[in-house]
Amino acid sequence: MDFILDRIDNKIEFFQAYDLKSLEKQINEQIDNNKALMLGVFAIQHHTVFDPNAGKMLYSAVVHFKA
Repeated sequence: MDFILDRIDNKIEFFQAYDLKSLEKQINEQIDNNKALMLGVFAIQHHTVFDPNAGKMLYSAVVHFKA
């Protein structure tokens, strides 16, 4: 059995929440988790839309982590 240890160079993760504080908490937790993989934040994009089913604003973010 051969073990191949490839390093992750790029990782893209998606987050969403109904308030900015929760969204920020999710992103910060994942930043800490990805530091163990030696990945840093390369870019962040965020969007806000109104969710008519919940009657609230829905905040989403895409975070690109890169070695």
